[in-house]
Amino acid sequence: MPACFIAADSSLASVPVHCVSEETLAACLAALGAEGWARANAFTGATGSLLLVPGPDGRLGAVVFGLGKAGAAPQPMLAGKLATALPAGVYHFATAVDDLTYLAFGLGAYRFERYVKPKDSVVRLVLPADRDLEAIKRQVRTVCMVRDLVNTPANALGPEELASVARALAETHGATIEEHVGDGLLSANLPLIHAVGSGSPRAPRLITFVWDGTSGSTDAPKISLVGKGVVFDTGGLNIKTGNYMTLMKKDMGGAANILGLARLIMESHLPVRLRVVLPIVENAVSGASYRPGDVFRSRKGLTVEIGDTDAEGRLILADALAFADEEAPDLLIDLATLTGAARVALGPDLPPVYTRDDAFAAELATASAAVADPLWRMPLWAPYDDWLKSKVADLNNVTSGGFAGSMTAALFLGRFVERAKTWMHGDIFAWVPSAKPAQPEGGEAQTIRALFALIEGRYGKP
Repeated sequence: MPACFIAADSSLASVPVHCVSEETLAACLAALGAEGWARANAFTGATGSLLLVPGPDGRLGAVVFGLGKAGAAPQPMLAGKLATALPAGVYHFATAVDDLTYLAFGLGAYRFERYVKPKDSVVRLVLPADRDLEAIKRQVRTVCMVRDLVNTPANALGPEELASVARALAETHGATIEEHVGDGLLSANLPLIHAVGSGSPRAPRLITFVWDGTSGSTDAPKISLVGKGVVFDTGGLNIKTGNYMTLMKKDMGGAANILGLARLIMESHLPVRLRVVLPIVENAVSGASYRPGDVFRSRKGLTVEIGDTDAEGRLILADALAFADEEAPDLLIDLATLTGAARVALGPDLPPVYTRDDAFAAELATASAAVADPLWRMPLWAPYDDWLKSKVADLNNVTSGGFAGSMTAALFLGRFVERAKTWMHGDIFAWVPSAKPAQPEGGEAQTIRALFALIEGRYGKP
């Protein structure tokens, strides 16, 4: 986590940051005696603008941060810009701000510096004593963990390395771990995961762990989390072209985000019974790769014809979802960097989510807005389910047309869920293509803060 926060009881002197709209700017400048300085710098309080006001000794005395026009579309994470725009030093907010502002600052301070010399300049922010310091830090730590995982290249994060991250997290919290590797997947009746990973010398696997935050209660809710862990996706024998393969280190973004959500639940000690299920593979090309036209029997018993080896994520999720569904969880969530069609429909910032539970969808939309973690519900349009028909198997892993790609992928996954009370699928991008406040370019956590807010609100704290 970036070393960007310090406690309110620190003896370090800090520079005040005044957050102002264009309408409140004049009063702030008058109080600071900086009207002329603002005119000289053509500062008007526009959204995201910054005015550094010198003190009597010539050092930085105050900062004025523009929020734009009052009543304009809110930008709750705008303060993330301060973490990189301010000079090195210690600051505090002089105006009243909410917890999201502090969170945005922490997320904006993130840098992926594993392969470069770390930058020396550090901007730090005082967290006042009346804030839940640990809750804010927990969210920043978790998002940064997810970003680090997604940003790490596949040569350093293969199936074994990603599984090791899951094992370490599980062991830290005293969870019970189970793992099936290589041909052990066949013995464990996980044939689709085995098939997708068969072309790589790095063995495919399914790792699962169970954590009980209830002191043994059998009445507590069961939550199962499933994440797509394709550490690199060449497309298999339906190989991707170079431009489409460039970012495929991020194809394990679903697994990274699920680990982040699990971490939030466990570190917050929520009174739930949690199971995490991660199918982890590399979709590579070799003489052992699975082929278009192959047919495999899934864990659920449904036979699947392979229409496209580049639609591998839904195959490994099918076995993993069937595995998780067997316990009839109260809530079953899967996250996956599943389709390009989702990006065509909603772009990189707004992940589509699918569920048949209207009450859950409404609750999630409310949580999403409250914590500024955007998502959008899309329909599971039943008539399109027929598009997955196969002439030689129970279903095909792709449709013959190019329509509704994200939706038909979700419908495919839905075939493998029947016992869970509520199921939700998120087709996330897990990547920020161009930097914005609180979101540096690169790997990203998507939907997990909204999902955690829902889970915490629904199931409560002990």
